[in-house]
Amino acid sequence: MAIKETLQRLNFFAECRKYRIGPWSCPPFLFMMMGSVIIFAMLGTFVLAKRYIEEPEVVALFVIIITVILLFIDYAILSGVRQISEANILKSEFVNLVSHQLRAPLSSLRWSLSLLLKERIGKFEPKQIEFLQIIQDSSTRMIKLVNDLLDVSRIESGKMRPEPTPTNLVEFITSMLVDLKAQFAKRSQEFVFEHPEALPRIPVDPKLIWQILQNLLSNASKYTPEKGKITLALSLEPENILVKVADNGLGIPEFQKHRLFEKFFRADNVNKSDGTGLGLYISRKIVETSGGKLWFESTEGKGSTFYFTIPVAGNKNAKVE
Repeated sequence: MAIKETLQRLNFFAECRKYRIGPWSCPPFLFMMMGSVIIFAMLGTFVLAKRYIEEPEVVALFVIIITVILLFIDYAILSGVRQISEANILKSEFVNLVSHQLRAPLSSLRWSLSLLLKERIGKFEPKQIEFLQIIQDSSTRMIKLVNDLLDVSRIESGKMRPEPTPTNLVEFITSMLVDLKAQFAKRSQEFVFEHPEALPRIPVDPKLIWQILQNLLSNASKYTPEKGKITLALSLEPENILVKVADNGLGIPEFQKHRLFEKFFRADNVNKSDGTGLGLYISRKIVETSGGKLWFESTEGKGSTFYFTIPVAGNKNAKVE
């Protein structure tokens, strides 16, 4: 797997296709070309210097030609980087604009549907309620997508900064589990929360920690069959608190594991209509921004276990209010 990933990274044309630009505007390809020219220049200079030892102007001319070629390649690299940077800025601005414009009407739609479903303005037939519930579920998924897109935009622009406060994780997580426990109960899933008797209060951003846990636990429930088991476990290490979320659900196909934290990626063995494909990408970025690491183990058909660490001392680069 490591060899395969290395070969994929060395596939410069694949990188160019990823950026949707031609090879002569693609920095990875141009860096490879520059390296090749430099190696050729060193060998050529050595050969010419030996052959024309009494004619230094020949070697000087060769060096000038190579220098001009390198200047052209350097200019092409700078142009390619500029194109990618401009495209990235435009993308972020577009996502921000669209997401903010969508959030208000979607929230209004969900609020109106909630009133209709509670029959505050009149009674409905069972079939009408069924269709209203479908619309509300769809609007909820759209709001989740909009929020995830805004989070991605904040992460990629460096605007998502942890705001740590001394927190007892056991007490905090216990207080936040109410809604998720209802989700587990709805699917008759067994949920276990394991933790030490006492954990030190540590400087973390509770909102971000809960966002990570909500993503991991919701995924565990979604991809675990009814009457399955989901475990959330905390343990204290010398420098970190290790958080583990385990399930005995679908698992992740071996050939797709390397893509799991990509944006919008969902494995072939899951229902593509569920989720946004951004939760794990966001979770990993939040963990890394908080000074920890996130990884997983999985066997298809047997389940998955996700781990992440939270530094006991907090993240030194975090924003402290």
